[in-house]
Amino acid sequence: MSLWEAALLGLVQGATEFLPVSSSGHLVLTQSALGLALPGVVFEVALHVATLISVVWAYNRRIAWLIRGMFALDGAAVRYLGALVLATLPAALLGLLAGDRLAALFEDAQVAAGSLLVTGLVLWSTRRARRGEADGADVPGWRQALLIGLAQALALVPGISRAGMTVAAGLFLGLRGRDSARFSFLMAIPAIAGAAVLSLPEAIRGTRAAGGDMALPLAVGFLVAAVTGVVAIRALVGALTCGGLHWFAPYCWLVGGIGLLWLVAGGGWG
Repeated sequence: MSLWEAALLGLVQGATEFLPVSSSGHLVLTQSALGLALPGVVFEVALHVATLISVVWAYNRRIAWLIRGMFALDGAAVRYLGALVLATLPAALLGLLAGDRLAALFEDAQVAAGSLLVTGLVLWSTRRARRGEADGADVPGWRQALLIGLAQALALVPGISRAGMTVAAGLFLGLRGRDSARFSFLMAIPAIAGAAVLSLPEAIRGTRAAGGDMALPLAVGFLVAAVTGVVAIRALVGALTCGGLHWFAPYCWLVGGIGLLWLVAGGGWG
């Protein structure tokens, strides 16, 4: 893998992991369109760890509050942690029960392109959710957390945006835009960390097999993904402050539509 390929994949992962446009869909389509292939699981794990660092950096104060509150038995912090745990369960259970079938979908660019159209529809529908922002809650209730978690589970399909589905669900359930985004991104920590841990043994074997050949591309992809991730988080929070989650819908339709047209025309993706 060349340095520019590593930087490109890092840019795509960092930006689309947190913008509501589906990182999985973009990675599948980018690799298919340009003929790029991740060199085993090593690079994938590096990109996921980079985006994990992006979340920790962007929300370090909230994370510190949660850690202190957990040990001090602060009621608000404990409730927030409990909501995060509950919201994580649906995707975790679905991944355990249907992991192989879901993994197979990542080989199909048509699924990713079509699902981006669905993501666009969900984002566009949030225009009706903006009116309740002023009265939104800071800490999600148990019902809200479970429903947001179910929305996250849908995003195991490539092309369905995890950020888009969870933030949209939060808006419709009464959370303010910035609070919905914060809960969504903090939910990503166990999801990203869990995926990295599960892939770690294979990543270690791949690193040993590759020797030092992958060191520089890994470093470049990691750095680009981490920096881009922080920028993407701030960009989405800014858009939500203006009630603009639906702004991303036309982009999803454009990318998904072009992808499907290219596939139908026999462009060689897939």
